Amino acid sequence: MPANRMLTIPSNRHSKAIRKGPPIFVVSGGTGATGDLLARTVLAQFPDVDVPIYLETKVVTEERVREVIEKASGIPGAIIVHTMVNRNFRRLLVTEAAQAGIVTFDLAGPLEEHLSRELGMEPLQQPGLYHQMRRAYFERIEAIEFAVAHDDGKRIEDLPQAEIVLVGVSRVGKTPLSMYLSVMGWKTANVPFVPDVPPPPELLQIPPYKVVGLTVEPAQLIAHRRYRAARSGIPEEGYVDRASVVEELRAANHFFYKHGFHVVDTTDKPIETSAEEIISLVTHRKVTS
Repeated sequence: MPANRMLTIPSNRHSKAIRKGPPIFVVSGGTGATGDLLARTVLAQFPDVDVPIYLETKVVTEERVREVIEKASGIPGAIIVHTMVNRNFRRLLVTEAAQAGIVTFDLAGPLEEHLSRELGMEPLQQPGLYHQMRRAYFERIEAIEFAVAHDDGKRIEDLPQAEIVLVGVSRVGKTPLSMYLSVMGWKTANVPFVPDVPPPPELLQIPPYKVVGLTVEPAQLIAHRRYRAARSGIPEEGYVDRASVVEELRAANHFFYKHGFHVVDTTDKPIETSAEEIISLVTHRKVTS
């Protein structure tokens, strides 16, 4: 959320009178989300009030600290609620606020200092770490949802948004690898290769470093397909015929090499090993492209 944004606590329309309150400056070295939430939580206990909240974020320089103090000192009765985790800026804020006659409430300092004493270690004093942790979590969830939505060639128009695109014949391991990579935070899509069927144009329009062709030994692919046929009741016919399987794999490999896609052989490999190989290939080619 941008700095200096003013938020006002909504009042009850049916109340007879709205009481004006002094503004609260929520000051943070990060996004200010924690201080903002606590201020709103407390204000919810006071119905029929109008209390402006000024959100001052990214306060990580002496200049920004003094800028906030100047703003607050220009409004009678203003108070400062802060979650500054950097000791130097926190002390500067408290000292200068006191000199300006501004009341401050420290939401992070006492707990941080207490834990530092109890644990016998210094805090990192880096603002925004919790927000970064949450962002990583939500990015992983987003990657998983992307993999599910783009499995087996679905929503092909979104292919450019993928970080990794797996291509291969049926039962070569595209879906489980896509799911595993997504849990690791990679937005992964997979596209089936079918001989004599033109590939989707979108596949050939994305950077080749994103695309990894999957292959496997014929005997292992036949075993996988027989298992699937038995479970699903689909007819085996050419699906498990060795000559047909060998030709499918040959055509797929030719397609990969023709378009400059890296190839990963999944034969007898744990999914973790194949995933690591895919990530290594994609990241290396991205750097050198």
